[in-house]
Amino acid sequence: MVNEDAAERALVADIARSTLFDLGQIDVRWDAELATLWAFMTPLERPNSNLSLIRDTMSWQRESRRLFEDKGGMLKFMVLGSRFPGVFNLGGDLEMFAECIQRRDRDTLLRYGIACCEIVDRIWHCNDMNIINIGLAQGDALGGGLEALMCFDVIIAERQARFGLPEVLFGLFPGMGAYSILSRRVGPVLARQMITDGRVYSAEEMFDMGIVTQVVEQGEGEAATIAWIKDHRAHHAGYVGINRAGRRVNPMTLDELTDIVTTWTDTALALSDRDLRMMRRLAAAQTRLR
Repeated sequence: MVNEDAAERALVADIARSTLFDLGQIDVRWDAELATLWAFMTPLERPNSNLSLIRDTMSWQRESRRLFEDKGGMLKFMVLGSRFPGVFNLGGDLEMFAECIQRRDRDTLLRYGIACCEIVDRIWHCNDMNIINIGLAQGDALGGGLEALMCFDVIIAERQARFGLPEVLFGLFPGMGAYSILSRRVGPVLARQMITDGRVYSAEEMFDMGIVTQVVEQGEGEAATIAWIKDHRAHHAGYVGINRAGRRVNPMTLDELTDIVTTWTDTALALSDRDLRMMRRLAAAQTRLR
């Protein structure tokens, strides 16, 4: 009890000094009773993975590990959702992509892609902590948004949410984890089909494929997440072990991800003017969501 009290006092002191709860585009809160760190994306403009959100996401991962890795298992669950109505995340910053492609800026594109791969790798490996990662999709997850979401151990989706990888519509492919993750989750044949079709899937379809863990009604996502945590926390260590064994059987490395994103970068630079016009139309549609 003395050690637990000391760890709790140390955590309170660390939280007071931490930048974790003062990120620009991620709202983070600590729930000590559930041993859960909640995080919700709060994009300032388009609900996509802009550079500022990427930096905040990396800070969220890095600082949460610093705060909790030596606190004796006080953190057991990490949840990521979104406060943008109807959207989890719409993926890459398409307007930025188009600008980089037009000015032949390979370095910026590649750095962006590698940063996204590093985020995907950390989610996949549970931030190198003994936690269960939970993705809460209360809205659409497309492109890179779906790539990140599929890395979570558990995905709880509200029924109205939609999921897809539309990159093929403008001559590209999802290069920041989709092929690697889907091949491990649903097999290479279905992975290739989902990537080449570019179609949108319902939450129920994603559940039937085994990607989504649970489908709940609109507005019930947070309550369902709390219920899942309460139902599983007594056997937390077992589930952590099961997830870790799964990653050992089907390992995914950062080298694999960065090799693929290098191919993605070179493919992007080969896009036609017609493809860029389509990319910009999709970017404009994201902007209109504001």
